[in-house]
Amino acid sequence: MRTLKLFLPLFLVVSAVVFLSGCGGPEGPPSYKLNLEIWGIFDDSDAYRRAFAGYRSLNRAHIGGIEYRKKTEESYRDDLISAFAEGNGPDVFLIRNAWLPDFQNLIEPSPESIVSEKDFRDAFADVAISDLVIDGRVYGVPLTIDSLALYYNKDIFNAAGIASPPETWEEFLEDVRLLNEIDFYGNINQSAVAMGTAKNINRSTDVLLALALQQGLDIKPEHKNGFSDSFSVSDTAMRQAMEFYTQFARASSPYYSWNPTQHYSIDTFYEGKLAMMVNYSWHINTIRRKNAKLDFGVAPLPQFSGQAPSNMANYWVFVVAKNKDPKVLPGREPDFPVDRYNELRIAESWQMLDYLALPHPGNTMTLRNFLNPEFSVSVPLEYDPTKKYLEQSGQPAARRDILEEQKGDAWLSAFAYGNLISRSWRTPSVDAAEGALADAIEAVVRGDMTVNKALSSAGSQIRALKN
Repeated sequence: MRTLKLFLPLFLVVSAVVFLSGCGGPEGPPSYKLNLEIWGIFDDSDAYRRAFAGYRSLNRAHIGGIEYRKKTEESYRDDLISAFAEGNGPDVFLIRNAWLPDFQNLIEPSPESIVSEKDFRDAFADVAISDLVIDGRVYGVPLTIDSLALYYNKDIFNAAGIASPPETWEEFLEDVRLLNEIDFYGNINQSAVAMGTAKNINRSTDVLLALALQQGLDIKPEHKNGFSDSFSVSDTAMRQAMEFYTQFARASSPYYSWNPTQHYSIDTFYEGKLAMMVNYSWHINTIRRKNAKLDFGVAPLPQFSGQAPSNMANYWVFVVAKNKDPKVLPGREPDFPVDRYNELRIAESWQMLDYLALPHPGNTMTLRNFLNPEFSVSVPLEYDPTKKYLEQSGQPAARRDILEEQKGDAWLSAFAYGNLISRSWRTPSVDAAEGALADAIEAVVRGDMTVNKALSSAGSQIRALKN
């Protein structure tokens, strides 16, 4: 009996290959075989090696090879745009969720038969649905979502007699008074929190937006002329958020903790001179690498009492290229016209992403022959590729079923909770829009502008990006 159990999955896979490829006789389905190229910037190829090898084994009738290329972060966007302009971009590539407006014309949503809106809504956290489901079509899939949480130095908390991290911003302000060490001359010898400025705080604008969301900022999606979320930066919630955020950099404030001369926030934290900072999960390993002896913890992002809980999401998404020229050997005619080739390539790319990112009830998935969809077969899966990736990378999940499991994880629970209540901001030229908000923060801190005037100026710049 044991021998039968080991043999059966292999038998099914071999049968699937024969069935899909048309090797069973002249009445079999039409055959084709494609190679897929995938681009990313953070993971080495080892992160996906097992998953891609497993998928090729399952679908070797139609997938000749899967090549993952790790690109340099600094030039990634330019590399993508240049490659697509030349017709030789990747089949699948990673983009930041906030980049969707800039890449809309280069990506193709999933065919309904592969990843449907219902499939996606059932599987992923709400922020991914808001970001990636447009007019009933799924434009990308994430393996992970990241949200903000509160990093805190346990030694500094213990010395101040604080037993646990704050759950609300009201408690947070009380703790700030106990954690700050400022001398007679106003020098910050130990900072309670890295908040208040922009340029020397990692992801400062995300923290500002998270505060605004918690104050009731309404981000309304607009799907006309592309992807965009618009709001007025002069909204009351934005003003309240800016006032709350910048008070930590105002010397006259009882909560003064930070100023533009402070060392960069992440560096100050791992050096042990900073009690708290707000950041994403990927800096857990940054801090461990820089100072393995630092005793720190991560807690859910504080919330305002009486307000609906909210958080800010920042994550990366696999998308599929809309167009690509087929690579043909010299002297050989292409197997398909370009349009037909792209139809097959898009379908096979999305089927691979279905395997990689979606849950598969019963540990099976359907493989299709996209020249004749009648020829499809269910094949057994050895393991869940998403779970394996997250276990190896230590990142918070995008899928609801895995987030439920991560609620019990000592390091990821804060982010798992944050992912379930997070929102995001999509706007054309998001880097420039974030720059406008950062400039507004700095103008307020310098005293060059009032909160209202700084936000009005930022609003004008952001609106100009959409025209």
